[in-house]
Amino acid sequence: MARPLFDPTGLPVEAIAGEAAVPAHRLTSAWLRERFAAPPSWNPEPSNESWGKRAASPTPASVLVPLVEREYGLSLLLTLRTAHLNDHAGQVAFPGGRAEHFDADAVDTALRETEEEIGLHRRHIEVLGTLPLYQTGTGYSVTPVVALVAPPFELRADPFEVAEIFEVPLAFLMDGAHHERRALALEGASRTFYAMPYERYFIWGATAGMLRNLFHFLRA
Repeated sequence: MARPLFDPTGLPVEAIAGEAAVPAHRLTSAWLRERFAAPPSWNPEPSNESWGKRAASPTPASVLVPLVEREYGLSLLLTLRTAHLNDHAGQVAFPGGRAEHFDADAVDTALRETEEEIGLHRRHIEVLGTLPLYQTGTGYSVTPVVALVAPPFELRADPFEVAEIFEVPLAFLMDGAHHERRALALEGASRTFYAMPYERYFIWGATAGMLRNLFHFLRA
């Protein structure tokens, strides 16, 4: 099983990334549509996941980055994975999964997996675009598909994969003051990763890494 060899919540905070927050006017549906329609030049942050051996041929996968249009502003919908899964068990994650041969493309994979995992039908979803591929330490090459989600909608968690569904204000996540860098010594080398703790949820690893890229994209 591809599980972390450590408890990330118990590691000390090495540093706070500390970049200025994305301005509030950029965290709106209208502005995001414009940004994805005409993306600027920007530099993604390289993945620093090296908890396991990198696969020679990573498995294609997609996740949905669902931004829910609430009255108070946009919020990010996330899942807490069940504890018995082989990959990323018990971790906070975007809905998504590996690509299948019958999927039309990476976006189709994200929409299909989202409906299977949390019951969110694609009729509620407006796809804005994608972020750069993210390579995970568990052997996946992940396409993050960013989308707006219009309430009202119903959710139904797959009990095998999803222990909980919750939302985090996008403004909280798009603030460098909430991006922690944590480190540990593992297999004779220093390893670092991002974490974005929110209330009782510990967002870290691939999920935090993809959120860092969304952060850079919106700040560019």
